[in-house]
Amino acid sequence: MNRHTPHDKTGGRSVDEITSGRRLRRMRKADWSRRLVQENRLTVDDLIWPVFIIDGDDRVEEIGAMPGVYRMTVDRAVREAERAARLGIPAIATFPNIELSRRDPTGSHILDPDNVINRATRAIKAAVPEIGIITDAALDPFTSHGHDGILRDGIIVNDESVEQIAMAAVGQAAAGADIIAPSDMMDGRIGAIRDALDANGFQDVAIMSYATKFASAFYGPYREAVGTAGLLRGDKKTYYIDHANSDEAVREAEQDVHEGADMLMVKPGLPYLDIIRRLKDELAMPTFAYQVSGEYAMITAAAANGWIDGDRAMMESLLALKRAGCDGILTYFAPKVAEMLRG
Repeated sequence: MNRHTPHDKTGGRSVDEITSGRRLRRMRKADWSRRLVQENRLTVDDLIWPVFIIDGDDRVEEIGAMPGVYRMTVDRAVREAERAARLGIPAIATFPNIELSRRDPTGSHILDPDNVINRATRAIKAAVPEIGIITDAALDPFTSHGHDGILRDGIIVNDESVEQIAMAAVGQAAAGADIIAPSDMMDGRIGAIRDALDANGFQDVAIMSYATKFASAFYGPYREAVGTAGLLRGDKKTYYIDHANSDEAVREAEQDVHEGADMLMVKPGLPYLDIIRRLKDELAMPTFAYQVSGEYAMITAAAANGWIDGDRAMMESLLALKRAGCDGILTYFAPKVAEMLRG
């Protein structure tokens, strides 16, 4: 019985002879050479820091599902914004947790010029004018049912929600927000927000569309952070994108670009690298990802249990988002990453 030898398999040449002209390991042999040919890099300029704001003075609250992340009062948020600016972080994104007594079925408190988000924007801009402020005009932190829009007879009504979201966006711009980032996924809200901003003299305020926000299981800790976890009835599948669909996600993004979005966001981040790549390739727009609370919690919890190297996993996950095509990343790791990148 004939048996092939290694010599036969290589057609008479040794493995060394075959690979000598194309050894990909050559540039991996040393740290300096790996750095020299590295295709993607993460810098502090890629970071947006999401922070949670509460009423009160000089206090913070722990978020059980997000170790190391806190809700903070406006004065504390100003201090953290000053720290972010010192670290070189370009922008922060603010999210409120308001008292239950201020929440109602329509989320009307979002229209109050003195709600905690607008007060935080004014205070941060007064103290740290060089840092960008990104605000969310979605209604879920303000509604008594935890949904992103107005609930009527068990249905999230689209057009009435869009009207209120657009008014909220104007109020946030008036407070000093640089970017409005509506996360509600109502149809037509980007066009309505753009029209409302322009009509009220805020032509220079940009829109970062949560263009492809998926009906994901990774949002749980965030809902604890903004106080909607115990309020939500049903789910958000009637307005968030099915996580099985990529063509639909591209259509959503195309529609938002047509309506006037300046930037696109994919949410969550790491489970949707293919969506990031498609949007960047097909639409050529500034593209961002939100490394959401569930992603943060998984890395942090695994690291706390000694199952992974937390810092390495953190950096690898963010670089993966950059590799997929992100121009920037919303991440709760932002201050830690900025400190590490500084050295």
